[in-house]
Amino acid sequence: MSQTTTSRASIFVVEDDETISLGLQTAFRNENYEVHVFDNGEAAVAAAPDLNPDLVLLDIMLPGMDGLSVLRSLKANKPSIQAILLTAKSDEIDRILGLEMGADDYVTKPFSVRELIARVKARLRNRHISPEQPIQQLEATDSFSNIQVNLRKRVLSKGTTEYRLTTHEAGVLAYLMKNEGKNVTRDELLQQVWGYAPNMTTRTVDNQILKLRKKIEDTPSDPRHILTIHGTGYRFEP
Repeated sequence: MSQTTTSRASIFVVEDDETISLGLQTAFRNENYEVHVFDNGEAAVAAAPDLNPDLVLLDIMLPGMDGLSVLRSLKANKPSIQAILLTAKSDEIDRILGLEMGADDYVTKPFSVRELIARVKARLRNRHISPEQPIQQLEATDSFSNIQVNLRKRVLSKGTTEYRLTTHEAGVLAYLMKNEGKNVTRDELLQQVWGYAPNMTTRTVDNQILKLRKKIEDTPSDPRHILTIHGTGYRFEP
């Protein structure tokens, strides 16, 4: 099913709980967003090419096509789409998988609609900022230590091992490399890579750093290249 209004941005709500979906529809229509509501993932994926959503509020536990599969499909067809997962408190593994697959944020049920609206506004207000921007400011290929990296293709090679980078991994690495030797705050990374407002906090940056260190560092627990600056953020050293 689908509902629409005229607005400045388009939101998909993919949620099989009718009470939640109708509540979100009402809340975001009141904020003058175009809202399309779906109670299953297959319908949302099928409608996306024509409706071209800017952001999706996505329940992980859906009948049929699960939320992570929906996320994968939507991101494959439109990498710039913003995705906020709606999860139960017990869904930690799925939340982590979702973030690794490109989800931009998550909220746990029960959640504050006012807080969710604030997060959506921040994401849509800054949707012109994407991980592609710091990537495009680098050379197509670069190297440091025994590592070759092509951030545009999102491929990193360490010795004979090749790794694929997610969009956000590549964005974080690109921004750190562009600011080589400088201390970069978490808020700065959130703004430049994810487009968050600076007063929004998340451990998403730290999760991406941990994933990058596993691919880059010889000893991830004692890094040489992506250093932690306690109380601030991170610094890249070649």
